[in-house]
Amino acid sequence: MIAKIILAGLLAALLSLLLTPVVKRLAGKIGAVDHPNERKVHEGIMPRLGGLAIFLSFLTVSLIFAVKDSSYLGLVLADIIIVITGVADDTKGVGPKMKLLGQFLAALVLVEFGFRINFIALPITSYIFLERASVIATVFWLVGVTNAINLIDGLDGLAAGTVFFAVLFVSVSAYRIGLMPAVLLGSILAGAILGFIPYNFNPASIFMGDTGSMLLGFNVAALAILGMTKSVTFISLLLPVVILGIPIMDTLWAILRRASSGKKIFEADKKHLHHRLLHIGLSHRRTVLTIYAIDIVLGICALFIQSLETWWSLVILVALVAALITLAVRLGLATDEESVMEKEGNHES
Repeated sequence: MIAKIILAGLLAALLSLLLTPVVKRLAGKIGAVDHPNERKVHEGIMPRLGGLAIFLSFLTVSLIFAVKDSSYLGLVLADIIIVITGVADDTKGVGPKMKLLGQFLAALVLVEFGFRINFIALPITSYIFLERASVIATVFWLVGVTNAINLIDGLDGLAAGTVFFAVLFVSVSAYRIGLMPAVLLGSILAGAILGFIPYNFNPASIFMGDTGSMLLGFNVAALAILGMTKSVTFISLLLPVVILGIPIMDTLWAILRRASSGKKIFEADKKHLHHRLLHIGLSHRRTVLTIYAIDIVLGICALFIQSLETWWSLVILVALVAALITLAVRLGLATDEESVMEKEGNHES
């Protein structure tokens, strides 16, 4: 089984490596390009349909290797909805409401095919069974992580690398509890991302676009449900949150920052973690590699937590949360400096 998993991942990487230049040419022909502006850090027009290469690689290899059960069918159908939504945005441009609609539809498809967070396990021995609320919890998780990855897709290779490491750690965690279908799909997805990264790492020759960022966010959230939350332990429900700590933290601070300054939640800004690291003097590459390093540390911590008794796991979780909050405060992720300055100026006048 392990040999099959590794082979599937390698084939997905090879196929993605071959398909990305093809998709790059296609993006130019159909107008799926990204123009620079004051909010973006790149210069020049860039093709941005790279997520299509990842999807086609994942789909092709998974059709060969994966078990064609209801979970797999649901994932494929949901991915198609996500990709159609992403391609529409990358080529024609669609508003936040339309993208959210596509994400909700895809999430509901997964729920219909059995992807559900059915309970919340408590630190001692009891569980809160969500029953009808499981649909809400599952959709919230899928849509939330999808948008978290979409929000961090601001530097060459950042979102792709973050999801690559997240998928690896989710897969390893699933392997440790014997959920092999999730491990296989995780290997294929990781391989598809790995084949794309050489074209996407700084200096990138193609962006993944919303097609890619939404696809990767949605799939890593789905794999977490398939490979971890079905385990009846308190810690298993928190591991995906730890592994995806950076995009989740960045999204939560963005919501807090925009709400406190009176801005719309979906209004873009240049106050994300990667922007802050650039602001303090790190280069483009060093910023991405720094976030990669944090992703790896969080993933290793998640695997370590999985091996410990519940109360020791909680101690480490509290320490990690404290560390992430400290990092966010020091970098100013929770405040909109420009808005604060504007308010002070208005008050003085």
